[in-house]
Formats: sequence, C-alpha cells, structure tokens
Amino acid sequence: MSAFPSDLEIARAARIQPIGDIAAAAGVNADALEMYGRYKAKIDPGRLAAPAPHGKVVLVSAMSPTPAGEGKSTTTVGLADSLARAGHEVMIALREPSLGPVLGMKGGATGGGYSQVLPMDEINLHFTGDFHAITSANNALMALVDNHIYQGNALNIDPRRMTFKRVLDMNDRSLREVVIGLGGPTQGVPRQDGFDITVASEIMAVFCLATDLADLRTRLGRITFGYTYDRKPVTVADLGVEGALTLLLKEAVKPNLVQTIAGTPALVHGGPFANIAHGCNSLIATQTARQLADIVVTEAGFGADLGAEKFMDIKARHGGLAPSAVVVVATLRALKMQGGVAKDQLTRPDVAALEAGVVNLRRHVRNVEKFGVTPVVAINQFSSDSPEELDWLLAWCAAEGVRAAVADVWGRGGGGDGGDELAALVAQAVEAPSSFRHLYPLELPVEDKIRTIAQEIYGADGVDFSVPALKRLADIERNGWGSLPVCMAKTQYSFTDDASRLGAPKGFTIHVRDLLPKTGAGFIVALTGAVMTMPGLPAAPAALRMDVDAEGNPIGLT
Repeated sequence: MSAFPSDLEIARAARIQPIGDIAAAAGVNADALEMYGRYKAKIDPGRLAAPAPHGKVVLVSAMSPTPAGEGKSTTTVGLADSLARAGHEVMIALREPSLGPVLGMKGGATGGGYSQVLPMDEINLHFTGDFHAITSANNALMALVDNHIYQGNALNIDPRRMTFKRVLDMNDRSLREVVIGLGGPTQGVPRQDGFDITVASEIMAVFCLATDLADLRTRLGRITFGYTYDRKPVTVADLGVEGALTLLLKEAVKPNLVQTIAGTPALVHGGPFANIAHGCNSLIATQTARQLADIVVTEAGFGADLGAEKFMDIKARHGGLAPSAVVVVATLRALKMQGGVAKDQLTRPDVAALEAGVVNLRRHVRNVEKFGVTPVVAINQFSSDSPEELDWLLAWCAAEGVRAAVADVWGRGGGGDGGDELAALVAQAVEAPSSFRHLYPLELPVEDKIRTIAQEIYGADGVDFSVPALKRLADIERNGWGSLPVCMAKTQYSFTDDASRLGAPKGFTIHVRDLLPKTGAGFIVALTGAVMTMPGLPAAPAALRMDVDAEGNPIGLT
C-alpha cells in the first residue's frame, strides 16, 4: 500500500482554476481585480461593486498547541469548503505565512492534506510581496530616523531611548541585539539596536488594523519610534515620513485572492504572530470578505488564550465586528501532550492521558463563552487517532454540553465529506442568538486590563510587574495612552508564561517584564516571561529538506 501523498504532492496534483473565474463566482467585478499571474490576484476594495459588509464571521481558534501546530488553517479551509458544499456563500480570510516558520520548524500556513489554499508554494514563499513591502517600510523608517540624527537631530531624538527596531522576515537570533553606526564620523551615530521578525513589527499591526489607505496613513503617522532627551515621545508624523511609508504600502494593502483545492475563494492577507503580536489577518481583508459572502471563516493564531482573545479585544473592537461562532480546534496529540505524554509518544493510544490533558481544552472552551459567543469543538483527525480515543473525546464534550464533531478535512477534504458534520454544527451556531462582549472596558487602567486577562483567561492568581514595566506604566499614563487595549506577548504552549507548565495550571503568577506602547496600531504590548520578538531556528531547520527539481518545482515544502 502506497504512503499517503505529502501536502506538496496533493497541492501540485490539484486542478487549480484561473483566478479570474474564482473572482467572478465570488462576485468580484473586473474593475476591482488586479491580476498577479494566472492564479493570484489583488482586490481593490474601493472599486468593489459589492454591498457594505454583512457576512457573519466564524473565528477558528484552538487549544494550546504542540510545536507542530494543531491544524487551525487546515480546519479553517476544510470547514469553509464544507459550508460551501452545503450551499452557503462562503469566503475564507487567512494570514500570510512568514518565512521564519516556513524555513524553520512549524512549516507553512496554507492548510494541509486536501484542505489547502493554492498555489501553496507561492503563498508560503514570496507570494505577492506584501511582507517585503512591510519590511521595506519598517526599515525605511529606521534609516530615515538614523539619518535625521546624523544630519543634526532637529527633533532632539535620544538614541538611547529608541523603541522601534529594524525587521527581517526570518528567524535569526544573531540579530536580536546589534550595534550600528560604527566606523567613524561618516558612518552615522553609534547606538545599540536590534531586529524583530517582520510579523512582530508595528507596521505589520498597523497594516492589519487599518480600515483603508487613509486610515493606514494616519496610523503610520501615530507610530512612536522613540523619545527625546527630555523624554517626550517622537512619532512618524513628527519626522514627516508617513506619506513615504504609505507609498511603499499602497499596493500591499490590497487583499490577495486565491482559492482552495475545492475552489472556495480565500483572501490571504497580513500575518502577525499571535504569541508576540495580535495574530489576525488584515481587517481590510475580513471586511472585504464580508462584502462578498454570507459566512466568512477566519482564524487567529495559536490557542484561544492568545489569538482569539486578541481578536475579541483588539481586532473586533477596532473593526466594529463580532464573531457569530468560535471553533476551538483540538487534537488527540495535543491533549495527550497537555496530559504529560512525551512528544515522541503522542501517536500511541492513551485514554488516561486524554483525561489528564482535557482540562486544557475545557479552559479554552469556557474562556470563549466569556465573550458571549458559542464555541464548537473541531476534533482535527490524524491517521494515528484511534476510534476509542475519538469516542472518548466526543463523549467528554457531550457531557460538558459543548457541540463537537470529528473533522477529517486533512484526509478527506472539506470539498469531500470530511467536514460535513462540523459545518452543520457551525451553521447552527452562526444562526443561534449571541451576546458578544469584550473582556474589559477601555477605560480600565492598563495594569488592570493585564490583570483581567491573566486572571480571567490564563487562570493566574495575579501579575508581577518588573521595575522597568512599572516605569513604563507611568509613562503610558503620562502620555495619555492608558485607554488602549492590551496585546499580551506570551508563550503559546502554556496558559502561564512558562512553556513547560502544561494542562490548566493554578497557583501561578504572570511576570510582565516590559510594556511597549504601539500608538500607531493602537494597543500596548505586554512582554511576559522569556518570549522573544525575534525567534531562532531549530537545530534541524526545515530548510535542510528543501530544494527545487530540474524544472524549478519546489521540494520539501510543508
């Protein structure tokens, strides 16, 4: 018996339709479509003839993941395909993959098996160049800042108090801390600097939260990149370069249209990580999808303690939208890992481990309910899953009063029947009454917002603020930023800020080591534990398996 084909093999064998046909079927008028080859296009929302946004939003989140991820993108694609198969007008809204994970450990972000967006190789690599544009805008800003200092520093910028870094769309730990301007007077002003990964850039966050081109320009101008010698914030507008940065982003800000293997239209646009950023695709893409479809299936990164909370309290708040249902993806392997099973033993049947680890899923599900939204558990099926284990988890969900279905969308596809049961449950949830609410009011002090998230979502006893974080809290209040929402930067593997503490821990404290005001994006980042804004590569990166054949076709992409 032959082995099951790889994701790349399935993608290459799929019959992909001309993107113009996909656009026409989705109701995109020709004036709004900008072709990027045969299978990719951008949509200019300002030229759409579609009505105002009306589609209902289904958010796909997950329990705490294993390092390989639990298949949120795969479930998102399979669910959307299954809803379309059932007769609903559906569009997908996903994030763009970052090259860091693609070449590192986690792999791409285009789904898997028979539930993928295509062309998967192009989406996972350079796609339409959006990330390059964001990287260029970010680094152009810092080049202009350092040039301003070198040319006389009329704004009185203190080089020791920069809060904005250069970026690169790659995991590269050696760039976390650098010194620039060395080599003498003609080489610039020496100062300590560093790099973040592009998806952690505030320009990425601004890009994903802007409502249109004009709002993008306004938000870029509001970015605080440092302070003066007398400790006053300095913004991009003070430097006068928000227009130039907008110019660099004017094409990138248009959403990208692609398709699934089953032909469901998908907008793939923007890509902040959810452990160190707000973890949602662009608001422009989501709202564009809502103009074109009755149901929009979108996802937010990592577990519901990160991506889903940030969707509810940041994206939904900024965009004035509310999810009608939330899907929480669970896998037997993640449950067993949360129950204490070693990574190399996760494929072995172990109902006792499931019972020990299901407390993690319970906390995520109950957290979703705190936002007034109906949760549906999607059990993303793997080939190693035993019927006994799947039946146990379904019975547990039934006992908890939680709607749940096994989804074999990787193996059978949403265009087949692999997600039909899940789609039926989600369709019911979308039509059910809901009372969406945010976790906290914006009037709450930043310190209390952080405590609310830590206690209500993570289950912490409290929060410990470092001395630098306490000083930053005072700066935030003094500068009038206290009404901004909070974006927690925390490990994705645990409810705590310690990745080794699994399950649903109690009796712990969240440690906030610093606070970073993102005045353009419109939130405050709280750095907790040892989380890094520039990841590193693993000992055996995925890049070691990658190549091209004689015809230029990719090898080793996952």
